[in-house]
Parts: sequence; structure tokens; C-alpha cells
Amino acid sequence: MMHPALSQLAHRPWPLPTRPWRWRQTWHDLLFAHWPIPAAALRPLVPPSLTIQEFAGTSWIGLVPFRMTGVMRRPLPNLPWVSAFPELNVRIYVEHDGKPGVWFLSLDAGNPLAVWAARRFFHLPYFWARMSITAQGDGFNYSSRRAGAEFSGTYRPTSDVCPAAPGTLEHWLTERYCLYASAPDGSLWWNEVHHAPWPLQPAEASIGRNTMFAFHGLATDPGPPLLHFARRLDVVVWNGERVGV
Repeated sequence: MMHPALSQLAHRPWPLPTRPWRWRQTWHDLLFAHWPIPAAALRPLVPPSLTIQEFAGTSWIGLVPFRMTGVMRRPLPNLPWVSAFPELNVRIYVEHDGKPGVWFLSLDAGNPLAVWAARRFFHLPYFWARMSITAQGDGFNYSSRRAGAEFSGTYRPTSDVCPAAPGTLEHWLTERYCLYASAPDGSLWWNEVHHAPWPLQPAEASIGRNTMFAFHGLATDPGPPLLHFARRLDVVVWNGERVGV
């Protein structure tokens, strides 16, 4: 049976890999909160082989709280206490050999086994944190805390789904189909991903505390963030491949 993430392909910026996908997951109740940030501030945090991308003259940094279910390697079934947990990402936007992707400055998860597996198999900077996400009316109350990095806030969608049009900032920020990571030996790796186009909705948020950027030595624009919400997205992920040093 075809995975639901593969039901739409025409929007991909390049063809699917010819090898089989290996991991699956579903993202729920997700907020994209984005701020403009100078590329020069990000340069020390990114390998020199990656280009830090800009849109209309600025780079962007994203804070992404959500929860995951169905996280498992193909073809294993979901496992209690393993396959579902909250996650919080800090991400920026990069390019290598003409392929735009995501570079994660940090990823927090409420499951220590998931943290170990992601560090071991994907070379990603995961951290274990005390996290919770609870429904609050038509929105969500989210909190994450670990040593040196904390986020708390509420968010909710404010309108119906409005997919991002190609060429817009919203599309540029969200429609990305690979992630890059650095292995312990310094080599550069990428993982391809696939999903349907993001079912974005306009959103509002009230951020109580956010030291996730300060953890990386960064400050953001004091203005309000650009906000989008997504209710659910099914995702498949391919094993990593080495692409450079």
C-alpha cells in the first residue's frame, strides 16, 4: 500500500529518490514562527560548504513547535512510548549544489530514545527536554525546557487552509524536501524527505518565553514573527547520504 505522503508528487522541486524510503512520521498541530536575521549572524553556525539562503535580501530563522506520531523505521509498527512525542525545532535555510534544504541549529524532543536515534542515524543536534503540548480551545499551549534553552507559548490558527503559492516567502520557508547535517567527522550529509504541500493556515501566537535563539548566541528582530499553522502532515524520510565535507 502506498504511503499517504506519496499521494502527491508534482510539487516536488526534483524527482523522488530511486531507492526506497526508510522512515515515516506524522507531524501534528505545528506552528511556523519566523523572524528575519542577517546571514552574517548565521555564518559561524553553518559549515562553509553550505550557502546560507536569503529571500528579498535577508535570511530567516524559524522556531517550530509541534508533536509527532507514527515515528518508526519501515516496516516496523508503532511502539508505545517511542513513536509519539512533542518536538521543537530551530531551523534556517541553506543550499548545496543547487538543492535548497533545512539546517537545524537544534531539535528538542520529549523522548530520550528518539534523541539518541536521531543523533546516531541522522547526525542531527537533538536534545532531550521536558515538553508538553495541550489543547486550549481551538489552539495549543506549548512548553519546552532544558538547560540553557526554554520556550513557552500559545498558538492557534485564525483562518482556513491557504496553501502557499510558488514564489512567495511562505512557500520559500516551508516547501523544502531535504535536510542537511554534519557527522562527527565533519562530513556533510543530507536526507531527502517527501510530503504533500503544506496545508498552511494563518495563525496567531503569544510567546511567553523564548531563549532558544540565545542558546546559539543569536538575537532576532524585535518585531512580531511571521506565523503559520498546519494541522497535520504525513512524511517519509530516506536514509542519509554523504554529499561533501
